[in-house]
Amino acid sequence: MPGKTKISILGCGWYGSALGKALVADGMQVKGSTTSAAKLSDLATMGIEPYIVNFSPGEEIYNADFFDCDALWIAIPPKSRSGEGAVFIEKVKGIINVIKQFAIQNVVFISSTGVYADSNQHVNEETDPQPNTEAGRVLFEAENLFRTENSFKTTIIRFAGLIGPGRNPGRFFAGKKAIPNGDAPVNLIHLDDCIGISKAILAKKAFGYLFNGCSPTHPLKSDFYTQAALDSGFEKPEFIKELKEWKIVESVNVGLILGYQYQVLLQ
Repeated sequence: MPGKTKISILGCGWYGSALGKALVADGMQVKGSTTSAAKLSDLATMGIEPYIVNFSPGEEIYNADFFDCDALWIAIPPKSRSGEGAVFIEKVKGIINVIKQFAIQNVVFISSTGVYADSNQHVNEETDPQPNTEAGRVLFEAENLFRTENSFKTTIIRFAGLIGPGRNPGRFFAGKKAIPNGDAPVNLIHLDDCIGISKAILAKKAFGYLFNGCSPTHPLKSDFYTQAALDSGFEKPEFIKELKEWKIVESVNVGLILGYQYQVLLQ
């Protein structure tokens, strides 16, 4: 790719804006989108070229310049709690149409390990997810829309629970009592590793793959969140010592294809 690598990030939320800032620091030209005019100046301050982009049905707004890129990152999670499932799928279909319209060749779609059911087993990229939550079903349907396209290559990253700046796990259960499933293993990933995996995909030009992004260590829920709360000076949570539904998310491809080593291991 001659000249500066051009990356467009559709959805500059917690992860997307951090990724954009990191890629700018690496000397790339980064364009970032938001649906809020109030956030445009924040993106510009990070060195990200800001755009208003919206794919909500009936409210579509986008600029052709935003889609002039070497790779498009899509980081717009469905708002499952507000019942956005069907609307999210329509958004994804609209995005795919625009990708084809502007002949973008390389796409990264951010999904979630929530597509895997808590089926009391270890899961990896070769496991049939069989999602059993609304958010999981919607994301898996969106993944399949990208997976069946052959006019461009899509890499799908399934991130585990996100922790890092502004998402202190010590706050998650601080002071709560009788929290169920205390002996379940946790599946989390730190923002540093979200960015690290993303940069490795660019460096390796690893488009057309599936990656689980999850720390390879899986302490018990009670142990991890109790220590996180104490480390941050919050009230100690109390868990029920029991093991109900669980899963351990592993990745075959992060090491095999990217050769990536995790920076933050859960204790």
